[in-house]
Amino acid sequence: MIIVQAIDALREELKSWRRAGETIAFVPTMGNLHAGHIALVKRAQELGSKVVVSIFVNPTQFDRKEDLAAYPRTLAEDCSKLQAGGADLVFTPTPALMYPTGGLATKVEVPGVSELLEGASRPGHFTGVSTVVCKLFHLVQPDVAVFGEKDFQQLMVIRQMVRDLDMDIHIEGLPTVREADGLAMSSRNGYLTTAERKLAAGLQLTLREVVDALHKSRQDYAALQAEAMQALVSRGFQPDYVEIRRTVDLLPAQVGDENLVVLGSAWLGKARLIDNIPLTLKKLTETS
Repeated sequence: MIIVQAIDALREELKSWRRAGETIAFVPTMGNLHAGHIALVKRAQELGSKVVVSIFVNPTQFDRKEDLAAYPRTLAEDCSKLQAGGADLVFTPTPALMYPTGGLATKVEVPGVSELLEGASRPGHFTGVSTVVCKLFHLVQPDVAVFGEKDFQQLMVIRQMVRDLDMDIHIEGLPTVREADGLAMSSRNGYLTTAERKLAAGLQLTLREVVDALHKSRQDYAALQAEAMQALVSRGFQPDYVEIRRTVDLLPAQVGDENLVVLGSAWLGKARLIDNIPLTLKKLTETS
């Protein structure tokens, strides 16, 4: 496995692969890798003949300085996991390399979908995400890029950016990888204390209860969301939101919409957890 930090070194290696007819699958990460990330790498191996993984703790997508400072940097351990997982190249740029002027001089913004939910809770977050992903796509020029569906809204933002900018990149989403108790795997799970970890699966359980109610034909969406917020409080969380949205555009679901996603975010101690469950409702048919 090759590890490069310099852009020139990255480009030279990628040029040699393309001359050899290789196809490139890309997995962008912020490091502190877990089994969910390795699942992305495994999927990338199925989609391309060479797999590139980036590890970059992107400062422009953090809305709180203390969160950026606390984010774990585990580069050596991450590279060991990636080598075992079959990655071919790891790109490890520094903030100074990615942002020579010290911040976002040029910004890539994806209006609409980026302004909802996580975008409303974390101002500027998706501008940082879309800009850094655009930069990484420009540097790596992959044929395909693989992202986890745990960050459902982020995946939608990236897909819209790729469409709007006519990028010739296939975006592959991988279903959320979970712990045995249902907790979505996340680098931020490491912030949980032992006691909090025992409660953490309550977020997925709460969303599952909403999904079950929807499948039982409940249509009072506002009431369902309010009940879920109260359920999170009773389970020890400080909820941010629980929303029933349309998968096509993340706008609030209306009665009659079939393809939905239930999304939630809540604080548990120092950890802000997010999760989602997509679902398809059976179309109601008239009976005579």
